[in-house]
Amino acid sequence: MGVQHISNGSGRQSRRWTRRGLIAALGAVPAGAALAGCSSSADASATTDGKGATASVKSATKKATITVTPVSGTRKADFTSPVEVTVADGTLASVTVAGNDGSALSGTFNEAKTKWTSAKNPYSGTKYTVTAKAQGATDETVATFTTKSPGETFLGYFTPEADSTSGVGMPVSINFTHAVADRAAVQKAITVTAEPEVEIVGHWFSDTRLDFRPETYWAAGTKITLGLRLKDVEGTDGVYGTQSKDVTFHIGREQISTVDLSAKQMVVKRDGATYASYPVSGGDSDHTTWSGIMVISERFKQTRMESSTVGLGDEYDISDVPHAQRLTTSGTFVHGNYWASTSVFGSQNTSHGCVGLHDAKGANDSSVAGYKFYESSMLGDVVIVKNSGEKTVEASNGLNGWNLSWSDWKAGSAV
Repeated sequence: MGVQHISNGSGRQSRRWTRRGLIAALGAVPAGAALAGCSSSADASATTDGKGATASVKSATKKATITVTPVSGTRKADFTSPVEVTVADGTLASVTVAGNDGSALSGTFNEAKTKWTSAKNPYSGTKYTVTAKAQGATDETVATFTTKSPGETFLGYFTPEADSTSGVGMPVSINFTHAVADRAAVQKAITVTAEPEVEIVGHWFSDTRLDFRPETYWAAGTKITLGLRLKDVEGTDGVYGTQSKDVTFHIGREQISTVDLSAKQMVVKRDGATYASYPVSGGDSDHTTWSGIMVISERFKQTRMESSTVGLGDEYDISDVPHAQRLTTSGTFVHGNYWASTSVFGSQNTSHGCVGLHDAKGANDSSVAGYKFYESSMLGDVVIVKNSGEKTVEASNGLNGWNLSWSDWKAGSAV
C-alpha cells in the first residue's frame, strides 16, 4: 500500500516512499527526540523506570518522628532551659507537659508547626511527662524526664506576716538569706499589688534587702498581695530561689503620732483626727533622738534593755522596760518609763535616745500614758520625731524608707 506524497516546502513533490522505506526512516529517529515530543522527562522516568515511581510512594508515606528535649529517661535534666519538642517528616498536632507537682508548662509552636517550645523553664526537682502527637498520626509519643535539684538555694523572709493587719506605714520588706547579684532577675520575680490600686515600687537597701512601698502611706483598709515567684531564679551564680507563693496583708486604721522634742509632747492622730496627747522625754544633749519618719517594727509588753547592746558600755541594764515599741534597728524605741520622776515627762529630755512615756513597773497599770499608747498602737504605725537636735534617721535603719523622696526611692529599683 502506498502513502500520501509529502511536500518538501518548495512546491515540488518528493519522491514516492515505499512502506519499507518509511519504516526504515522512522527507525532512524533518535529515541530521546521522539519521546520529548509527547511527554516530560519525569514522565519518561516513571514510564521507563519503575524504581522512580516506587520511591515517590515511599516518600509520601514516611512516618513522622518526634524528638523531645530533654531526652526521655533523663534523671538530672537541666532546669535552666525550656522544654522542646520537634518533629521530622510531619507537623505537630498537640503537645502537653505535666509535672508531678500538679504544674503544667504551656508553650508555643513555630509557624511551620514543626517545633514546640515551653514558655517557661521546667522547675527543678520535678518529674515531667511530655505527650506529643503528629498531625494525622494515630499514636502519641510519650516521654518522661526528671530535673535536677539546685545545689545551693536562697529564701526571702518577708515583713509583715501573712494575713496580718498593720498600720499605714508598713512597707513590704524582704530579707534574703544569700546576697543577690542579679537584682533585676530577683525583683522581676516579686510582685506587690494593692486594692485599692496604687503604684508600688521596690528599693534595694543592700544585696540582701528589698523593700516595696507606694509614694505616700497606704490608704486605711488596703489589701496587699505579695507574689513570690523565686523558684529557680538565679540570684547569684549557682544559687537559686525556692519560693513560689502568694501572701496577703491588710492595712488597718491610720494612726500617725508626732513627737515634738522641743515641746516634749506627742500628739496621736487617728484617721486624721486628734486621738490623744502625751507628755514625753527624749534623748538628752549627749544622746539625741533620731529625727524623721519612723515605723513601729516590733512590740514588747516588757523587754530587757542593756546599754552594751547599743555601744554605751554599762550605763544601764533594765530587765523589765514596759510597753516597748521598736523604731530603729540601731535601738531606738518609744517605751514606758517607771524609773524616772513623773515631773520629767513634758519638761526634760533625759533619755539615752529613746522616747519615753510615764509608766508603771509591771506594765499592768492602764491609767498611765505608756500603757495607753501601747494599747492604741500596732505594727506599722508611723511615729514622726522632730526638733530632736539629731539628723534624720537613715532610711535603712528600721522600716523607715519614708524618709526618702519618691524619686530617690524609685532610683533604688533594679527594674
